[in-house]
Amino acid sequence: MSRVMRLAKIIRIAGRYRLDEFTDTDRLPTAARLALRLFPWRLHGKSELPRGVRLRRALEELGPVFIKFGQMLSTRRDLLPGDIADELAKLQDDVPPFPERQSVAIIEEGLGRPVADLFARFEATPMASASVAQVHAATLHSGQEVVVKVIRPDIEPVIRQDIALLFTLARLVAKYVPDGRRLRPVEVVADYELVILDELDLGREAANASQLRRNFEDSKLVYVPEVHWDYTCRNVFTMERISGIPVTDLDTLRGKGTDLKLLGERGVEIFFTQVFRDSFFHADMHPGNIFVDAKDPADPTYIAVDCAIVGSLSDSDQYYLARNLLAIFHRDYHEVAQLHVECGWVAPHTRVQEFESAMRAVCEPIFERPISEISFGQILVYLFRTARRFDMEVQPSLILLQKTLLNIEGLGRQLYPELNLWDTAQPFLEQWVQDRYSPQSMLLRLQRHAPSWLEQLPQLPDLVLDNLQHSRELEQRADEQQRRVAKLRLHELETTRRHRRHLLAAVACLGAAATALPGGWEALSAAPPVSWLLAGVALLLLWPRNP
Repeated sequence: MSRVMRLAKIIRIAGRYRLDEFTDTDRLPTAARLALRLFPWRLHGKSELPRGVRLRRALEELGPVFIKFGQMLSTRRDLLPGDIADELAKLQDDVPPFPERQSVAIIEEGLGRPVADLFARFEATPMASASVAQVHAATLHSGQEVVVKVIRPDIEPVIRQDIALLFTLARLVAKYVPDGRRLRPVEVVADYELVILDELDLGREAANASQLRRNFEDSKLVYVPEVHWDYTCRNVFTMERISGIPVTDLDTLRGKGTDLKLLGERGVEIFFTQVFRDSFFHADMHPGNIFVDAKDPADPTYIAVDCAIVGSLSDSDQYYLARNLLAIFHRDYHEVAQLHVECGWVAPHTRVQEFESAMRAVCEPIFERPISEISFGQILVYLFRTARRFDMEVQPSLILLQKTLLNIEGLGRQLYPELNLWDTAQPFLEQWVQDRYSPQSMLLRLQRHAPSWLEQLPQLPDLVLDNLQHSRELEQRADEQQRRVAKLRLHELETTRRHRRHLLAAVACLGAAATALPGGWEALSAAPPVSWLLAGVALLLLWPRNP
């Protein structure tokens, strides 16, 4: 019954903001069109608000799960119109905190000890509260200050229920909204399901943070807070408390004399280092998760928190992405098209020249702008959007990468409006491609794979013999199958011929009987032409066909 009530609420809010105007009523079944006309939401009349604003407000009223879905949807600029994507990006994930006693109960159940034994001090009032979890400040008995992230109680059943409703709505959108199939709403909801369910496991987030911290352990680019594993489980995550300046607090950063140009460039360097050096990148680097350590204003360092969402690329995706980006830098659209086919991002039957022409039509107007106005992330959006017309199945990892690049670029331009991503990215990518195929790199890869190859080497003769035997068996089976097919065809042919003889014999017998009987021939001669025509049709239908 709760699902019915929830659906009723969704319908009511959709009516208030006239989301029915997003549908193509001509494509709806008669019953659905009638329902739309009779529903009381038409009493609200036409809304003066833009469609993006109406959709954003509706999602905000529907609650946390829909808010986070809208936030994720805002990153799919390859699917959504720009006005809707821009508006959805404004969604705020701000919900009331749950009571202290529930936080304490979850911590004590997860860690198996009383809060007083775990912490010297635990602040009941949360520092922040979001849809999935809330954060409390605490102090360990060692005196180290930490933050404790706690999953909301009973949030998983609510999330799963809302996701089930989202799947229902996605199927309706795919069927009835203009361009619904092109938007691939069911696939989008499926991607969202994976993301939000991963966020329910704080142990996974802690592992991500630990990996990211290790990758940048000796780097001045970014600092990741230390994970306290003794105080972490699936529902509780305890990490070092950091003090930094929010990256959006430009007045404070300028007041300290922070080198904003260097800070912007380091953001770009962090992105490319994560993607191409580590193949493990923080995929939720929006301003709310980024702080700045400006103790040394001339050498500022980023501080990254909230590592629930991360992405990674395979070796082949890394290579093809780097070459694609370099080809775009050089405006070599033929290379871009060829690489998309080679790496399997588009169907193998795609005409390279046609794809090349489509890319040129999209990118050339962009490149005519001043370099400071060219959005690197937006070009990637256009690349994926164009590729979709050629049946490209965009992988979730590439979407996360696109989202992260847009965040980094927006952040960098906010810090330093004249930031030139091209000057930072191009040398990095060229060096990466060069290093990847240097003798030293090839030797390292050989060394990495050598133990596996040596382990398999004694089995190689047996594998070769097994493959040869398997090939022989396949050939024998193929020959046997051909013989069976030939035998079956011969049998069918003989059967057809036999049936023809039987039919001709029956016709001959009927003719003989008709002519032998007194007056039989006269009766046949007197038959109307229609009778002869029908008899001919019947004979034709009964005549056996060759198999």
